[in-house]
Amino acid sequence: MKSKIILEDIKIYAYHGVLSEEAIIGNHYVINAELHADLEKASQTDNLEDTINYAEVSAIIHKEMAIRSELLEHVIGRIINKIENLFPKITFIKIRLTKTVPPMPGEMKGVSLEFEKEIK
Repeated sequence: MKSKIILEDIKIYAYHGVLSEEAIIGNHYVINAELHADLEKASQTDNLEDTINYAEVSAIIHKEMAIRSELLEHVIGRIINKIENLFPKITFIKIRLTKTVPPMPGEMKGVSLEFEKEIK
């Protein structure tokens, strides 16, 4: 059975960026996470231990977003590594991180980075 857990549009204020003023002013970010795992057992047992606790996934995302980085790539890498290490059932992780007001000219919805990782 193919199963996905999707955390959608988590909104977090954080202080990432290369520019020094980004460390002071901060920015709004939106994070989406998609996790694949075989969750068929949980569908039979109704036991939290047989699934991926998405509250713990959310806690990881919030914790890593609170650690300042210059590059969003570094933030995403930390998030993926923590999730992968905590939940060995996961076979695929996709994280999309959007900086909603990037310090660039022009009007835009934001700048996003998206990483996908297949786990064997």
